[in-house]
Amino acid sequence: MGFFSGLKNLFSKNKDADSYLSGLKKTRSSFLEKLKKFSLGFSGVDEAFLEELLIILLESDVGITTATKIINELESRCHKLNIKNYADTIDCLIAIIREIYGENVNLNDQDDFTIILMIGVNGAGKTTTTAKLAYKYKNEGRKVLLAAADTFRAGAVKQLAIWAEKIGVDCIEGNDNEDPSSVIVKAIREAKAHGHNMLIIDSAGRLQNKVNLMNELSKMNKVIYKEANKEADEVLLLIDATTGQNGISQAQLFNESCKISGIVLSKLDGSSKGGIIIAIKDILQVPVKLIGLGEKKEDLKQFDIDAYLYSIFDGIINE
Repeated sequence: MGFFSGLKNLFSKNKDADSYLSGLKKTRSSFLEKLKKFSLGFSGVDEAFLEELLIILLESDVGITTATKIINELESRCHKLNIKNYADTIDCLIAIIREIYGENVNLNDQDDFTIILMIGVNGAGKTTTTAKLAYKYKNEGRKVLLAAADTFRAGAVKQLAIWAEKIGVDCIEGNDNEDPSSVIVKAIREAKAHGHNMLIIDSAGRLQNKVNLMNELSKMNKVIYKEANKEADEVLLLIDATTGQNGISQAQLFNESCKISGIVLSKLDGSSKGGIIIAIKDILQVPVKLIGLGEKKEDLKQFDIDAYLYSIFDGIINE
């Protein structure tokens, strides 16, 4: 159980440990219920065990491609290392998932002036998450400006403006059905004029068809470059964790339309299928950078793969 012990040591030093444990409670409970039965009468990594484990991974939204990769590697490694007991098998499983995901990738936030473009479908919690991100940066001492450029969804602009007032940051509001790019122009000019060093843009979240999406995102990116003399430092795609594998499909479409730099997974606390994080990274090779672990404004946390794995598997090995 050497690998999991290492995770435990890292987790004890993580300032967001309590948030991870509480926010991933549903996923952890689901894993515990399904995996702990293997501890009784465990007879090794045989075909029956691997088939059951594959089902558990699929039910947790790891996805068939990534789940199959995990199963094949587990079978190979356990055979090579002559692993025969339950605890060491699960420890090996955790290590493999960690390797498949890879390293954490932090947000690219420049000290002088950072531009973050938030994209995603309507209903995923994009506007609320944008406000939570603004709150995070304000607490870190940044002068934040929000751009309410989701002008095609009824109430989205006003929703973000209310959030801005609540958390104490400035906001440029677009008008209903106004071109989102024009709102971005105003926001960048406002930021330059008044010394804001953090601009977070809540963009339109339409998905009528791929052509419109590509054209709209392309226009916004061109406007950002023209007005700021650089591309957005981050293009963050918001995915609702409760949508399961549909989230992967959304991510693939957006990733074809623009260069996504990271994923924000909202409502993770409301899902028992946290395995989607592994699938996203494995299939799209785009890192998860932020996760929503609750409804409060401080519940948006930087993603940490080690804290995530410990929070999910805590209690499975060392009950």
